[in-house]
Amino acid sequence: MSTLDGRKRVVISNVRPQIEEGRFPARRAIGESVVFSADIIADGHDAVAASVIFRYGSDQLWHDIPMSHAGNDRWHARWTPGKEGFYEYRFTGWVDHFTAWKKGLLKKFDANQDIGIELRIGADILKEAARLAAMEYQSAFERWITALENAADPQEAVDLALSEVLAEAMSKIRYTDRISVFDRTFRLEIERKKAGFSTWYELFPRSAAEVPGEHGTFRDVLRLLPKVAKMGFDTLYFPPIHPIGELNRKGKNNSLVPSSADPGSPWAIGNRLGGHKSVHPQLGTIEDFAELVSEAKLLDIEIAMDIAYQCAPDHPYVKDHPQWFKWRPDGTVQYAENPPKKYEDILPFDFETQDWQNLWSELKSVIDFWIDQGVNVFRIDNPHTKAFAFWEWMIGEVRKVNPQIIFLAEAFTRPRVMERLAKIGFNQSYTYFTWRNSKWELEQYLYELTKTDQQYYFRPNFWPNTPDILPHHLVEGGENAHIIRFILAATLSSNYGLYGPVYEYGINAPYPGKEEYTDNEKYEIKHWDWNRYSRTREIITRINRIRKAYSALQSTWNIDFNQTDNDRVISYTKVAADDGEPLIIAVNLDHHHTQGAHIRVPLQQFGLGHDQSYLVFDMLSGEKYKWQGEYNYVQMNPFEMPAHILKIERLN
Repeated sequence: MSTLDGRKRVVISNVRPQIEEGRFPARRAIGESVVFSADIIADGHDAVAASVIFRYGSDQLWHDIPMSHAGNDRWHARWTPGKEGFYEYRFTGWVDHFTAWKKGLLKKFDANQDIGIELRIGADILKEAARLAAMEYQSAFERWITALENAADPQEAVDLALSEVLAEAMSKIRYTDRISVFDRTFRLEIERKKAGFSTWYELFPRSAAEVPGEHGTFRDVLRLLPKVAKMGFDTLYFPPIHPIGELNRKGKNNSLVPSSADPGSPWAIGNRLGGHKSVHPQLGTIEDFAELVSEAKLLDIEIAMDIAYQCAPDHPYVKDHPQWFKWRPDGTVQYAENPPKKYEDILPFDFETQDWQNLWSELKSVIDFWIDQGVNVFRIDNPHTKAFAFWEWMIGEVRKVNPQIIFLAEAFTRPRVMERLAKIGFNQSYTYFTWRNSKWELEQYLYELTKTDQQYYFRPNFWPNTPDILPHHLVEGGENAHIIRFILAATLSSNYGLYGPVYEYGINAPYPGKEEYTDNEKYEIKHWDWNRYSRTREIITRINRIRKAYSALQSTWNIDFNQTDNDRVISYTKVAADDGEPLIIAVNLDHHHTQGAHIRVPLQQFGLGHDQSYLVFDMLSGEKYKWQGEYNYVQMNPFEMPAHILKIERLN
């Protein structure tokens, strides 16, 4: 009994957010709000109050966020942190005698009963509160106590008891000896804005040359930066830029028999000229790369590097650290496999090596090296094939010193594995969006991502294609499908990316029997006409401009789907957390035919009356429509514009 405190009568349970009971921090980016919730009850019929208390980093002072009752003993609080870094938070609750007293007082007053005793009880409650109140409230408490003790007019006393100014003062009082605190403290990590809102464009630097047949360089990419910026991308991502292995080099279309002219796959990293801390000599020098990074920043573009922890057979690591690899009985190193796929030009690290500590340190030093060259964004290749413990340690150590670093997990694998990578530190993650096609599939997947606990650790980055993946709908639907899938990616998720210029040019010839591009750029150098007109590129540019202008599209978590009467039309609403203008998006999922549907407008959410007329402005077409009431009709031709992005304008 000595360890109990019988005065604490409130019970707190089912707290959110919490990731594995506090094992990992919940995460949000600057500008994104956090919704705290908990079941909070007390015995009997007394009123309950609750709050979330938080502190930043190593601060000693705790701050208070009042919670509101949402019904059925569930309590909520919404908060938008304004500072990057780690916070601690706890849930608290207490019996609210002041609110209980007010309710009883009002009931007796409305029943024309004598309230003299109730006013004296209220004065006693205020006297106890006055002892805990801040100095600026002391004189006010003295007046209120006197008013209740000497009330000549019951109506005036009740008006005082129900006044907002008194409620505001009492809401700040905390009876510390009676407050129940949930028995666990949780962490919240607030990341920089780009973690929550980014627009990625992937290109191969070696294909950036102006002259056909030449190997592209960093200086060629420098020339392309204004085009990338004009399209509206803020992250330019390169496949690996290191020396490419010469042993077991792959030829065109992944052939095992390369010609002398075949450049090999950039993911086969390392040769006699260097490894993960070197650049391919035909691309330029480290100094050229650093200059490119600096020039890109002037256009608000960050260079994202691909980090693939694997080696070509002639990578210096293989000779200098043979203990980091698996050796087979015939004296050869085990190359990478993902049956039926074989990667004869790639050797995986052995994360069960006895020398794991040195391996971990060296792999971390690769990240540190490129941070020193100005890189702050890393796309990690196949992280699910490396040890979870390594990632948790490495990401934690890197971000401890450089919290601005963003890691994107390229892991198309089992859901629980992808979720684990997100929990242990990856800021963004590739997703199954590429294979979600129907209205039902998209709605269910977005519900899973945004309305469950995943929203606090798994931040999706939607890619309609990659150099490895040419989904069948892009093959079958051609240009229309490319535009539709882009619009979905860019408006469903606040983070998206695409592999270009393959995407905007609609290149979609598949390799027979595979979900891959034929004549894949992974294995050969391409020459692109960067000045060629593309309808897809025009729409990409237009939507990226809208994304930057409207904060409703800068969050993934604020999506709600609207009812439609046609399964080929999907519609969803996005409302900005900063009370910005709400948007309604409608997309035709049919690549070949015009589709129309009545969509249900969430009038109450927009503050509109049931029969009220209002204008909607389509930011894609520039047209305005007069709508009225809850159900309104949209129609979209995929050969013209397969979507609407509608902004509501009220009529006076």
